[in-house]
Amino acid sequence: MKTRQSGVTLVGFLVILLVVGFFGYMAMKLVPSYTEYGGVVKAVNQEASSGTSGKSLDEIRRDLMFKFDNQYVGDNTIKPTDITISRDNGGSSTLHVVYDKDIPFIYNIDFLLHFEKSVKMQGNVNE
Repeated sequence: MKTRQSGVTLVGFLVILLVVGFFGYMAMKLVPSYTEYGGVVKAVNQEASSGTSGKSLDEIRRDLMFKFDNQYVGDNTIKPTDITISRDNGGSSTLHVVYDKDIPFIYNIDFLLHFEKSVKMQGNVNE
């Protein structure tokens, strides 16, 4: 029989439980936003790979907003003004989606997440 006991004391167990609980709560707040961003990436890639030739920026925004609904992206997450198109000197277009998300955490502590996705478009886009 051992003469010394080994293991975690009650106070040590409570400290471990507090740390694990804190990071678990943080994950519960942050993981849905990153899952939503995965839906944004999928929708933007679908739009960029589809035939966008001859579409205007408003039509692309409308198509993306519809695809965001199918990917469970919240209506208040991305505004149509967050979707832009830029052209380089070669004439190719790049679709940009840039948005920020503010997530309340504890009392007066918030997380500010900045998401950005850029994809080269296939075909020409009308301005």
